[in-house]
Amino acid sequence: MTDVLGINAYHADSAAVLLREGALLAAIEEERLNRTKHWAGFPERSIAAVLEMGSATLAGVEHVAVSRDPRAHLLSKLRFVAGRRPALGAILSRLRNMRRLGDIGGRLAELSEGRFAGRIHAVEHHRAHLASAFFCSPFERAACLTMDGFGDFVSSMSALGEGNTLHVLDEVGFPHSLGVLYTAVTQFLGFDRYGDEYKVMGMAAYGEPTLADRLRRAVRVADGRYQTDPAWFRHASEGVTMSWEGGEPRLGPLWSDRFEREFGPARRPGAEITDRHRDLAASLQAVYEEALFERLRWLQRRTGADALCLAGGCALNSVANGKVVARTGFKRLFVQPAAGDAGTALGAAQYVWHQVLGRPRGFVMEHAYWGPSFGDDAIDAALSAAPNGALRVRHVPREQDLLEETAAALDAGLVVGWYQGRTEWGPRALGNRSILADARRPEMKDLLNARIKRRESFRPFAPSVLEERAAEYFDGSAPDPFMVTVFPIRPEKRAQIPAVAHVDGTGRLQTVSRRGNPRYWALLRAFEKRTGVPLLLNTSFNDNEPIVNTPGEALACFQRTGIDVLVLGDRVVDRPRG
Repeated sequence: MTDVLGINAYHADSAAVLLREGALLAAIEEERLNRTKHWAGFPERSIAAVLEMGSATLAGVEHVAVSRDPRAHLLSKLRFVAGRRPALGAILSRLRNMRRLGDIGGRLAELSEGRFAGRIHAVEHHRAHLASAFFCSPFERAACLTMDGFGDFVSSMSALGEGNTLHVLDEVGFPHSLGVLYTAVTQFLGFDRYGDEYKVMGMAAYGEPTLADRLRRAVRVADGRYQTDPAWFRHASEGVTMSWEGGEPRLGPLWSDRFEREFGPARRPGAEITDRHRDLAASLQAVYEEALFERLRWLQRRTGADALCLAGGCALNSVANGKVVARTGFKRLFVQPAAGDAGTALGAAQYVWHQVLGRPRGFVMEHAYWGPSFGDDAIDAALSAAPNGALRVRHVPREQDLLEETAAALDAGLVVGWYQGRTEWGPRALGNRSILADARRPEMKDLLNARIKRRESFRPFAPSVLEERAAEYFDGSAPDPFMVTVFPIRPEKRAQIPAVAHVDGTGRLQTVSRRGNPRYWALLRAFEKRTGVPLLLNTSFNDNEPIVNTPGEALACFQRTGIDVLVLGDRVVDRPRG
């Protein structure tokens, strides 16, 4: 049996995965283990975790795939340095990153006490993204597209996937990037933490694209390709410092003074959000979608394929994803749950298995539950460590009783922390590390934002719906177990589920099948039998931290927030009454 270890190292969302004979066994992001969001460094804990889940050792791993190749596009990098002379700090930060990538063999030898003897493969960043998109999909033939900020000096790559082979068609290189455009506007709008782009996507629904004509001056689209005007950005003229050395990633400002000349002063973090800010967010989303769909229509014509696989950070733009079928010639879409940089660990491993070793495909990703699980002993240990008298704990061993009791609590308006099985892979909670609530209650959105999530009021909450009932609630929807597409809620249903209806009448749905997550499906079914509604509000089990992984983390989040009931496996936890 051949094991392939895939790692995303010294880059945002560091992660590790383990394949055995090409099938995924385990996958987890380092942030879930060290509790630092988007952690960028060497994924030592993730490597240990996936090996443990696969009952493997580094000494037995034959191939390690790293989702970066510092040698890729080397001439382009040298020409850029010679022609643009970026700031010394930007150059030094990249050189440090390259040195660390070059020493991964040494780190693996250290972790294995010298017993690692496998082969290390450097896989270009966007080829890893492409592989994660296609080789997990159910499609034998599909067009594939990746888009993000940058990776290995490229921001977008297209390919045709056939069988076990990816045929690269084109790429968009530095300095042109739709991902950089989205991040630059995100920073300009005062959201300066790494990964804040999803906040702007949510805010866009509150504005009008009145500034789109001005923003279009920053990007030119023709014949399936785009070019961004370097005068709008700093990365092409000055260079931008980045921190990928362990800890939360830090990215210097990308936007140039041109933004303030066009749109007025930048918003300070924490300052009031005005109509101007909302309109700029809406304009950004509109301009991004125009460029994306032009590139996709070109790709569909080039390949003739009716199936599409997307990856890269831009593939997490669920608003755009929900419009792909309507706006392009594609009829089917696949986006794996960790479409961002964490997913390159998976793609690098799959690229080695299929493209380098030439092995056939046999794995399709149908669910996202690839992280660690914790049994009754771990749950009971966490409960025993809680202060005496602070909690009331009951064991409900019969599953049907557990489901009916949980459904009754939700029907009564209680907020439930739902902790089951294996941790999800990717940024979404999909029914194993989730906070659940009744979507029929209009006050639930504000209650969750203020009392539990402690986040901006404009951000929407997502619905989980029984797969077989989704079409009754969402217009034009398709099965989506990974919560990566937004669809309009049918007008006649919006008043029934106001807590998950965004201001524009849409919802980022997760469809839940009995096959993919039997217990979560059964809970939704129990709630439907009780209320007639086959749908719950589902948000990630956290409060401004990475999604909880262990029972102890779930219990700590429950104790410091306003969650009413915690269901840990078949243990039901609440607070003593009176």
